[in-house]
Amino acid sequence: MANSEIILTRLQDMSLEQLRQQYKSYLNTFDLSGNTVATASVNTFYLFKHEGHDAFWNAVLSPDFEQEARSVLHAALAQHSSANPDTQVSSYLSHLRRFRNYAFSMTGDEQYAVIMQARELQTAEKSKQSTRNAKISLPRPSISEVEYHLSVWDTLEDYSLQEQALDKLFFQLCPENTCIEDILLKVSSLNDFYSTNIYSTFPVAKHILALKIDGRLKTGDLSLVEEIQKVSIKESEINFYSFATKYCSHHNPLAFPIYDSYVDEVLFRFMQQDHFAKFYRYELKDYQRFYDILLTFRTFYGLEQYNLKEIDKYLWQLGKTHLPKDYGKKGKAAVED
Repeated sequence: MANSEIILTRLQDMSLEQLRQQYKSYLNTFDLSGNTVATASVNTFYLFKHEGHDAFWNAVLSPDFEQEARSVLHAALAQHSSANPDTQVSSYLSHLRRFRNYAFSMTGDEQYAVIMQARELQTAEKSKQSTRNAKISLPRPSISEVEYHLSVWDTLEDYSLQEQALDKLFFQLCPENTCIEDILLKVSSLNDFYSTNIYSTFPVAKHILALKIDGRLKTGDLSLVEEIQKVSIKESEINFYSFATKYCSHHNPLAFPIYDSYVDEVLFRFMQQDHFAKFYRYELKDYQRFYDILLTFRTFYGLEQYNLKEIDKYLWQLGKTHLPKDYGKKGKAAVED
């Protein structure tokens, strides 16, 4: 028996609790919050708990993982959860996908290594393209740096007035999401102000209406971003990740930081420069992970006195100031991956 098969067999021989504890120990080697680890150690093994050992491992090891696991998870959620499985399945699938990556990484599986290498090559190529015209060094984050960039933000009349207009729309005129007309106004405004590349706003608004999001926005439920970002338009699923973070943030700015290409690039560069956290770049497209990385960033540089909205403004302004003039334009398409 090959070494990879032996390792997988050992994993499959573990009880639910043994497997959960081993995976939890693995997650704790990363810069993750306690809540993130706790949630992952529960949601990852939903199939195991409710459908049993075989159903869990058949899904994890399926050659057609994405379709098979989604189908089995949807059925399990429909049977055992009071929540709508259509809105929950993507989150559970995301947890199971990460465990699958972990399991194959334990085996040294060549195909897994090729996939990871390809991801890193794509990341390196994007980074190379964005810096090909100049070698850019970003000033180390500090209280004085944050104060400076926040003061600059206040002088940008177009951006500050745009924010005031959006605040009026989201907080005064259309604070709730129970009316399709109100949602359309908010989606269209964000799409126009931020150029989020939504060519058809009605399906997005209809999708948001169906999710019944108001309670979860108020409590800062981060999983909501993943549910909003994936929208079916003309039989194709489109990922509006950056837009989803903005939509949630403009309802509850202290709970939902905004992801965009500038923030992505600045965080990744500081990770390379100062090693403030350990992460792959593609993890910034996982909103819970993105949130945890921002918290780690804030703590590492001693910026706890600033809320996440202020950190977001600082990072965006830093990127806009120091990155190539065409970076944001070239990054817009990538933002919605």
